[in-house]
Amino acid sequence: MKLETFFEKFDLFADAPGAVAKMRELVLQLAVQGKLIDQLPSDEPATKLLEQVRKSKERLIKDRLIRRQETEPINDDTAPFLIPQSWVWTRLGEIGDWGSGSTPARGSHELYGGGITWLKSGELNDNQELAGSSETVTELALKTGSFRRNRPGDVLFAMYGATIGKIAILAESAVTNQAVCGCTPFKGVSNRYLFLYLLSQRAAFHAASEGGAQPNLSKVKIVAFPFPLPPLDEQKRIVTKVGELMALCDRLEAQQQERETRHAALARASLARFVDAPTPANLQFLSHSSYTITPADLRKSILTLAVQGKLVLQDPNDEPAFKRKEPPIDFESPPGWVSGAVSDLAVLKSGISFPNNEELGQGEYPYVKVSDMNLPENQHEIATSSRFINPDERDLKGIIPADSIVFPKRGGAIATNKKRLVRRPIFVDSNTMAMICPSFIELRYLHIWFLGIDLWQLNSGTSVPQINNKDIGPLVIPVPPLAEQRRIVAKVDQLMALVDHLEAQLAASRATAANLLTALVAELTTQA
Repeated sequence: MKLETFFEKFDLFADAPGAVAKMRELVLQLAVQGKLIDQLPSDEPATKLLEQVRKSKERLIKDRLIRRQETEPINDDTAPFLIPQSWVWTRLGEIGDWGSGSTPARGSHELYGGGITWLKSGELNDNQELAGSSETVTELALKTGSFRRNRPGDVLFAMYGATIGKIAILAESAVTNQAVCGCTPFKGVSNRYLFLYLLSQRAAFHAASEGGAQPNLSKVKIVAFPFPLPPLDEQKRIVTKVGELMALCDRLEAQQQERETRHAALARASLARFVDAPTPANLQFLSHSSYTITPADLRKSILTLAVQGKLVLQDPNDEPAFKRKEPPIDFESPPGWVSGAVSDLAVLKSGISFPNNEELGQGEYPYVKVSDMNLPENQHEIATSSRFINPDERDLKGIIPADSIVFPKRGGAIATNKKRLVRRPIFVDSNTMAMICPSFIELRYLHIWFLGIDLWQLNSGTSVPQINNKDIGPLVIPVPPLAEQRRIVAKVDQLMALVDHLEAQLAASRATAANLLTALVAELTTQA
């Protein structure tokens, strides 16, 4: 199969995650393996070119313009991949002169603000015409520091941290800090072909880096890195072809973004239709080949509609929820509904700590921690715990009764929306809070309402995120008649099951597209 055919089939795998990015990777991979364009018999073999490159290097060393950088030869056993017979393996240190820069003393103002561009690794960004920088240095800085004077056309390579492997081609003279290594390719080596090769090997450079929080790739490793050298004319043809295909990728990406913008508008309209009439039929309508509404958005809409009385019909025969003065809520509630603050309708209770681990044996009551709340997306009920206790009488005041909702009250777990149901008496730790459900509210309905509350927005902590009674107590619970609560729970279960099914279909569609993309890539990369 030809690469052009691969591009023509783009629509078949456009839904695969990172499809255009994968196409760019493929173009680069084929380019540096000699599979992107045909080899021409008229091209002078790269073995002769490498001899000329070495002669140029020796002249520069003899004239003391560069220093010698010794590297080991590459044989068939150490070559990373196969290349055409007209190509030759060498190392990066053999095809150019490499050197890094430095950082002038920050307290010496006379070293900064001059007319010399001073680049740092975060400014490279794979730019093939890099000019300008956020800071400049003076001639005095260059005279007193250890700098490599990079020239227009030199290739820059980032060696430190998250930017390892970022590259650029200079459009002006510049120096760099110590996190950037510059290369002046020798005569016979195209700087743009070198750029493409470095770009194609970014993952390999990351794998070769060393260090923990701040990994780095030393100059010694860079110059020893293998480099496949094609004939010079073929280097130029590869650069031209890659440019054409990357431009095609740009157009495909722009078309994809335009299509996604149109589809987002369609998705919003379809979601609005579902909000107006939240029926299973309209939910199915949201599953469309030309656009995708995320399951998370659907679930959020279902929860909102449920507690606004828009999910099921009201029955005038239902006994009203209860009589009380209603605090204001932000929507017009249906007949028979009332509302009240959490502090008025439910009981909030914080957990307690049992510092003695010996107490956490096989006791009568489960002792639940935040870690016990890590359940699958569609599972909300905590069935068991690995810790059980037999509390003494003084601790019994901390018991959480059956039919409660437990959730994190401290730390980053607040943002996870872990709100779990418990059906038996338990204890919870001090990082956990419970909402005890009153008899006139169905536990599952209370949970549906509570799932729609973003606890992170209620965070009143400073150095450590946390929520407490005063943050949750003022929240208003809309309460339908008990019979309607149960109909709402049943409808939510029905619609959520459909969302699960739609999500599975979406995942299968993306997996199919991804598998097709993988198969096409494999076919192209394994062909001779």
